[in-house]
Amino acid sequence: MRIGIDVGGTTVKGLALAPDGAVLAEHRAPTPAPDPDGRRVVAVVAEVARALGHRPGAPVGVALPGVVDETTATAVLSANLGWADVAVGHLLGDLLGPGALVCHDVRAGAVAEARTGAAAGAAGVVAFVPVGTGVSAAVLVDGVPLRAGGFAGEIGQLVLADGPFRGLRTEQVASASATARRAGLPGAVDVARAVHEGDPAAQRVWAETVDVLGQSLAGLVAVVAPAVLVVGGGLALAGDLLLDPLRARLAALLPGLRVPRLVPAAHGDTAAARGAALLAGDAS
Repeated sequence: MRIGIDVGGTTVKGLALAPDGAVLAEHRAPTPAPDPDGRRVVAVVAEVARALGHRPGAPVGVALPGVVDETTATAVLSANLGWADVAVGHLLGDLLGPGALVCHDVRAGAVAEARTGAAAGAAGVVAFVPVGTGVSAAVLVDGVPLRAGGFAGEIGQLVLADGPFRGLRTEQVASASATARRAGLPGAVDVARAVHEGDPAAQRVWAETVDVLGQSLAGLVAVVAPAVLVVGGGLALAGDLLLDPLRARLAALLPGLRVPRLVPAAHGDTAAARGAALLAGDAS
């Protein structure tokens, strides 16, 4: 049995996987944030692990948001948790034993989608871009995540150089939460529904999101040339309403270059926990 726990978002999500990848158990608990020293969050992680049947020293992967240095098991910057240079690996080791592995939530999600999800069987370079409360990317090269000290893939932090949103970061415009906020609706699914129903204000916001997201993805594609680009997060729930215009935008921005196969994520909000379990199993 392998256990993976995802600390991102408002909920700590845990999965226990069988050797064949089947889900044996799932457990969730509220994330106690902000938590500057990390101790309350790590205590909840330990509770979730025990609820899933973890035994001290057994493999368990813990996926963290923000900038994560996996080599030192440190949360360099996890803004929604209030973390800066928190030695999470040390805290986890005290409660879970030496089998605890720290990883990044988006890179872990990419591993899950590449091995058992939307990009299963794809060779070479695969990219995973969840578009939820923020925008981030993970790049796998032959199944291995590109890390660069934890800073790789932060496309949501790109500052827009021109246009109506000049000076804002990509995720301040094109994340699921920003799209909903700009449309004055509760969530991205509500915006997609309004777009489908022909609401002109929602359609304008949606087109702006596709344009800005397309610009960031075009830069990623031009540099690493993924064969498959998996789009996840709340915005991807819109399916082809998002992916069709995004494909067209990428084709327009990348003349003469290969446009990757765009597919929706398969594992939903459990991708990071699944990937964390897989990575913990690899390391054991």
